[in-house]
Amino acid sequence: MGQLLAALDAVWKVTAVGLVLGAGLPALFSLGVRAQASGKRAWAAASYAVVGLAVVAGIAVIVAHGLGFKL
Repeated sequence: MGQLLAALDAVWKVTAVGLVLGAGLPALFSLGVRAQASGKRAWAAASYAVVGLAVVAGIAVIVAHGLGFKL
């Protein structure tokens, strides 16, 4: 029973990260595009900044892992 709960916990974590990064970031980017089209430049810039930071952080994790560093 303990292994089943551990597996379900892992599945939940992977699903949550997948929803946030897999669907959340493109949705946030699309909200930025919509905000820019309607003239709300500050909201668009903030949206793009969050998406850009997430992309840079992901690349940093991949490069650090490739160089043997642990984050």
